[in-house]
Amino acid sequence: MSIVRLVLVCFSFSAVFGQLPSRDSLSLLEFKKGIRHDPTGYVLGSWSNESNKNVKGCPSWNGVICGSSGDVIGIVLDNLGLSADVDLSVLANLTKLEKLSIANNSISGKLPENISSFKKLLHLDVSSNLFYSSLPSEIGKLPRLQSLSLAGNNFSGSIPDTIAGLTSIRSLDLSNNSLSGPLPLSLARLEGLVYLNLSSNAFVKGIPKGFEMMSELDVIDFHGNMLDGELSPELLLLTTASYVDFSGNLLVSSAKDQEKFLRGVSPSMKHLNLSHNRFTGSNIGGGVPEAFGSLKVLDLSYNQLSGELPGFSFVYDLEVLKLGSNMFTGSFPNGLLKGDSLVLTELDLSCNNLSGSLSVITSTTLQILNVSSNVLSGELPLSTGSCAVVDLSNNLLEGDLNRMLKWGNVEVVDLSQNRLGGSIPEVTAQFLRLHHLNLSHNSLNGSLPEAITSFHKLVTLDLSFNQLDGPLLTTLLTSPTLAELHLHSNKLSGGIDLSPFSGGSSLQILDLSSNHLNGHFPEGFGLFSGLEVLNLGRNNLSGSVPASICNLTGLNSLDLSENHLSGPLPSNLSSNLQSLNVSYNDLSGVVPENLRRFPQSSFYPGNSQLQFPNPPSSSNATTSGNGSRNHLSMAIKIAIISACVVSLIILILLAVFILHKRKSRRRSPHVRSKDSRGLYSPSFSGFGGTDRASGLVVSAEDVITPQKGSISDKVTPDEKTAAATSFSSSKNSNLSWSPESGDSFSAENISRLDVKSPERLGGELTFLDEMVSFTSEELSRAPAEVLGRSSHGTSYKASLDNGLLLTVKWLREGVAKQRKEFARETKKFANIRHPNVVGLRGYYWGPTQHEKLILSDYISPGNLASFLYDRPGRKGAPLSWTQRLKIAVDVARGLNYLHFDRAIPHGNLKPRNILLDGPDLNARVADYCLHRLMTQSGTLEQILDAGVLGYRAPELAASKKPVPTFKSDVYAFGVIMLELLTGKSAGDVVSGEDGGVDLTDWVRVRVGQGRGAECIEAALGPETSGNPAVEKGVKEVVSIALRCIKSVSERPGIKTVYEDLSSI
Repeated sequence: MSIVRLVLVCFSFSAVFGQLPSRDSLSLLEFKKGIRHDPTGYVLGSWSNESNKNVKGCPSWNGVICGSSGDVIGIVLDNLGLSADVDLSVLANLTKLEKLSIANNSISGKLPENISSFKKLLHLDVSSNLFYSSLPSEIGKLPRLQSLSLAGNNFSGSIPDTIAGLTSIRSLDLSNNSLSGPLPLSLARLEGLVYLNLSSNAFVKGIPKGFEMMSELDVIDFHGNMLDGELSPELLLLTTASYVDFSGNLLVSSAKDQEKFLRGVSPSMKHLNLSHNRFTGSNIGGGVPEAFGSLKVLDLSYNQLSGELPGFSFVYDLEVLKLGSNMFTGSFPNGLLKGDSLVLTELDLSCNNLSGSLSVITSTTLQILNVSSNVLSGELPLSTGSCAVVDLSNNLLEGDLNRMLKWGNVEVVDLSQNRLGGSIPEVTAQFLRLHHLNLSHNSLNGSLPEAITSFHKLVTLDLSFNQLDGPLLTTLLTSPTLAELHLHSNKLSGGIDLSPFSGGSSLQILDLSSNHLNGHFPEGFGLFSGLEVLNLGRNNLSGSVPASICNLTGLNSLDLSENHLSGPLPSNLSSNLQSLNVSYNDLSGVVPENLRRFPQSSFYPGNSQLQFPNPPSSSNATTSGNGSRNHLSMAIKIAIISACVVSLIILILLAVFILHKRKSRRRSPHVRSKDSRGLYSPSFSGFGGTDRASGLVVSAEDVITPQKGSISDKVTPDEKTAAATSFSSSKNSNLSWSPESGDSFSAENISRLDVKSPERLGGELTFLDEMVSFTSEELSRAPAEVLGRSSHGTSYKASLDNGLLLTVKWLREGVAKQRKEFARETKKFANIRHPNVVGLRGYYWGPTQHEKLILSDYISPGNLASFLYDRPGRKGAPLSWTQRLKIAVDVARGLNYLHFDRAIPHGNLKPRNILLDGPDLNARVADYCLHRLMTQSGTLEQILDAGVLGYRAPELAASKKPVPTFKSDVYAFGVIMLELLTGKSAGDVVSGEDGGVDLTDWVRVRVGQGRGAECIEAALGPETSGNPAVEKGVKEVVSIALRCIKSVSERPGIKTVYEDLSSI
């Protein structure tokens, strides 16, 4: 009996312990605690103690893979939309774990320092998440690891040399992070590596030797870094890789490649991308067929290559050839357009200086042809072969369009900005696939042919800036496929007849402005339900604005200006409306309440009977009844300037009063600086200026500490914050400020601040670049000069003890987002590294509301404003035309990087945020993306500040909650280009024939009158006169700038602007 009882007891214990969670289950449950959101319930609905386990105790949970021994060997949670903050170290207890894959979620955390504990790990993939931290040195202690992907996170720091310990690694992907520093030599010791992707980081210096000896390497991708130095020809000749991408770096040609660039590539290489670098040289391949090996894709665009192009008739495997945006000259290689034995599918030779004419295209494989922005002449080719995309824009092509009759296979055609004439043929090819046709900026005449309405897949049609006349084809407006129709700046006449139209149009953008259209505004426009942009300005339309237009609920831009419209405005126009212009009409009544958010310039001048009750205080327009076409009358501008002058005088008087008070008191004994003789003497900092002769200045203590009889109680909190010095919040600190707002002080005039209070900079200093290192105390001690102030804070120059110079932006209290969001956004900018974009080094988050600092590189000798404007204090001689054009190209390149590589607008572009670097004055944009770090009110204030200075796009002025956009950046850049040309500031009032006008209006009017040369700064006269090339370049920049300040629907993208500028 006792034996039976013993057996029963043992059975009971085994049953109880069999229900206890295993060690692997406990680790997984600990990992689960970090999951905040699981939209599909895949994990949270499955991972629990009550869930099923297999017979060996391994949890049978979703995403968990069990081995034959009952241990967890894999975790796969990819693409689940999980939001989590996890500690990966808890998974170290999974001693048999071979695969961990949690890609494409929103999981944050760090790579554990004990990562070497994952001894069995074969595959690790945490790509496309929010992980951060540096790479732990122990990452090299995973000898079994075969695949490692950390792509698409916020990892920072350098790659540790211990990476060489990954002896079994086959695939290594660290792309799209914030990694920096030089590439370690140890990477080349990973002999079994097949796939290596380090793209879109911030790696610097050259490409180390050794990669050409890695016998297994098939893919090597380093694009989008800051690698510089020479590219070794041996790497391209000896590598076994089939895919090589070094684009988007700062690489230059070796001395051997100057005379013959790209002497050869290895036989295994199929894809080579060296675009967006600084390669120079000519005679590509030297005309030797073996130089191109078995290449299928060759991209050398956006470099500085020159000379004549080879015929390429001997390259039999090449499918994609991109050589755009270089400096190639000579005749166009027509051999590339012929069938023969070539298999080219894409050819891009745009933005060079190629000449000659285009022959008949007989290639049966060529799909994409882009030869825009050259100096090609002659007539259009008679045939385009099998091409689907043909871009011949911005050349010197002549003749008529009859030669297009056999272009039957095209889908996209761009012939804009040529010298084409004649009428559009009534009998055209059956463009059964055509969906984009651009014939703008030519000299086409005659009427619109009915045949153009038979292109049944046409989506975009641009015939603007021609000399077309006759009536408007209603069938174009009612086309079921056409989404964009641009007919502005022609001579179209007659009315707009929509009487048979019953709806069903796909139109989103309709621009009929600057024509001779007349008659009434048709009711039928209310049936264009998808319309977003409608521009009927500068015509002869009459009658009232129909109420049916209120049916256009998606309308965001409406321009009816300069017509003869009368009666009241409809009261229920679209709430999505962001841009409105009905000025220069005869409207009457009261401006509807929902339209009063727009400035008065949307309604006046003109409309003398239209009443605008309680106009917005920020309006910058004249009142109704003013016949002037200027947005601001001279009187109002003079009043504003006078108010500013009076305010400045008051501030100077206050500063003098403070100086007087300071002289009557003892000087603070605790701040000292060493003079040139090594003796300590009192040193003081100025608030509002410095009296260098007497040495009597006012410390920040005078302003911050209220005292009886002083004016400090009248100083705002922001001014008190600005008076805190050397980035310390202590009231005992002093501020060194250059009255020249950026001119350097000598060492004797800079106060070095001793840190004595433990409260100073007691917060957290976070670096976004591992190449810099210092403490909060060192930053606190740094001598500081004010460089400038703006709506969001004050910028200082800080000189650290180790010689490092930084620009420190002290954000004004209340403009920054909450810490977590601020930190997340800032880390995204750590990966922004570009020769024309100022790099961020870190940020400081203090314990008080006003201690938020952004650290970036200090760029000398100064900003564009200090070199450009013709006024006292301009640095150096006036900029030459070459310098101005280079600055414009540099800025466009920086913006193009932000817009396309980073998909973020700058948001605060102005000359003071364009820094000129070194003796060559390389332009670099700064203060970018601050709107991503600021609250809505902070962003609004920044945009209002841009409006006062003249850089705010019209659509931002009309929006209740304006947000910077790519197109608003283009507008600001257009204004800056006008400043480069004229030497005037956008905020200046320029004297015109009808009084004072804005800079943009002044240039626009002068160019429209054929007097554009009068706008160019006189200092450029010696360069432009008698030099046709310079005169042509100036005219082209004027044209580009004016396109940039057009309405948002007509404004080009920055890529187009950059390409146009680069081609000058």
